[in-house]
Amino acid sequence: MRPILNKKGSELECRNWDAEGALRMLRNNLHPEVAIDWKNLIVYGGRGKAARNWQEYRKIVEALKNLGDEETLCVQSGKAVYVAPTHREAPRVIIANSNIVPHWATQENFDRYDEMGLTMYGQMTAGSWIYIGTQGILQGTYETLAALAKKEFGKDTLKGKFILTAGMGGMSGAQPLAATMNEAVILDVEVRPERIEKKVREGYCDKMTGELDEALKWTKEAKRKGLSLSVGLVGNAAEVHPELVGRGVIPDIVTDQTPAHDIWSYVPAGELPRSPEEYKKRAYESIVRHVEAILEMQKQGAVCFDYGNNLRQQAETGGLRTRDEKGQFLYPGFVPAYIRPLFCEGKGPFRWVALSGDPQDILTLDRALLEAFPEDAALRRWVEIAQERVPFVGLPARICWLGYRDRARFGKVINDLVGRGALRAPIVIGRDQLDTGSVASPNRETEGMQDGSDAIADWPLLNFALNAANGASWVSFHHGGGVGIGYALHAGQVCVADGTKERERRLERVLTVDPGIGVARHADAGYEIAIRTAGEKGVKIPC
Repeated sequence: MRPILNKKGSELECRNWDAEGALRMLRNNLHPEVAIDWKNLIVYGGRGKAARNWQEYRKIVEALKNLGDEETLCVQSGKAVYVAPTHREAPRVIIANSNIVPHWATQENFDRYDEMGLTMYGQMTAGSWIYIGTQGILQGTYETLAALAKKEFGKDTLKGKFILTAGMGGMSGAQPLAATMNEAVILDVEVRPERIEKKVREGYCDKMTGELDEALKWTKEAKRKGLSLSVGLVGNAAEVHPELVGRGVIPDIVTDQTPAHDIWSYVPAGELPRSPEEYKKRAYESIVRHVEAILEMQKQGAVCFDYGNNLRQQAETGGLRTRDEKGQFLYPGFVPAYIRPLFCEGKGPFRWVALSGDPQDILTLDRALLEAFPEDAALRRWVEIAQERVPFVGLPARICWLGYRDRARFGKVINDLVGRGALRAPIVIGRDQLDTGSVASPNRETEGMQDGSDAIADWPLLNFALNAANGASWVSFHHGGGVGIGYALHAGQVCVADGTKERERRLERVLTVDPGIGVARHADAGYEIAIRTAGEKGVKIPC
């Protein structure tokens, strides 16, 4: 099978730029250097797919090529099912992935429906066609570690600190670079050697070894000298972490980004079982040992946090006590611990992609970004680091956590540059579904909400409807991303900046309401930062 080739430049294959943007981003999700297993249509996150199967992929491609300006393609879990007559400002594509009626929304039922060919796991940005590779989570991980440094250690960096984690796949591969950007030393355990090799090749990870003793020698020396260093260790966290506890090696910080949310993607310790039943049993046993070691490290002084892969919940399912008497997890998730104040300001993982395929378009936008927000020192530092250390993979892209009003402001800047011909082709503007107002996920983004609304799922539905009503190029509503089936509902939106005045108005609407509902969601929960942000920035909330 030959790799998918993406079109570049300003020549259209489709009848409009909205459909063209969707087509190029679908193909980009399956670029061999972007997807973790493009031959099986798996983009990232365990089994997160871009299309249900290759036959349905080809149908989606043909439907996009023929999609008119007053038509909308409906995609049901990776399958094109209907071309609806709509209007010019309607989304050109509406996507729904993995959604199941709540009573039936279990992993077992999903797996059965998947085997029947009725659904697919869309993760977050895999099935919504806005994945940009490891960079997509890099700034979020960087910001999390920076916030941890200030909150836990009273420092601006993690210089002299040792981080232990596991997982180095599509999204988890951001961990080594995010750590060294914060001047830390990190040991990242990954069972698949080819994944570490890829991240070393891309520049995300510094060194690789299959020997724990060698890895510890490198990390201890770097920590002693106050140097930043990332080491990928080929191994299984269920074996390595208990071994570290036994040796008395207690890191300063412990987290994890293995694909634990999908039990079939978490590799158990030892020889791989042959039967599905034995695999599942052994995987849960390994997760329990993995988390037992994390909890022991926490008892001995390590700062531990969950990075949203549902590891704690899976350990609980496996029989381990992971909550206190009040029902709270024994170690917190990264959102309540470090990121929620940003969500209260309407900030989140905003991103843009150059459909031209020309990296110069992104560098032009980098300069425009810094000119638009000259007073933001943290933003400048991020852009400078990203230019120096983050490789372009697939279509060139940039991620940047912008907040309410700032997203709409920069959307206009982008559209103006396209309209003036300063960029070679239109720009796709989107975000992760891990955002301020687009998700209900009690074990991740909405864990520990101040008003107890962790599991209230009206908010992502409102977000989805608002973005569709205001004219996003394509919108999506998913189930189970990041944490697995039964644990989350979330929405996505993407806009194509084509340089026209009509698009300027649509961008203003979408990029205002998309984070706006996030500010409102957190203000409704009683967060003072969100209430203040709403007042200062004119987010209209009924009294």
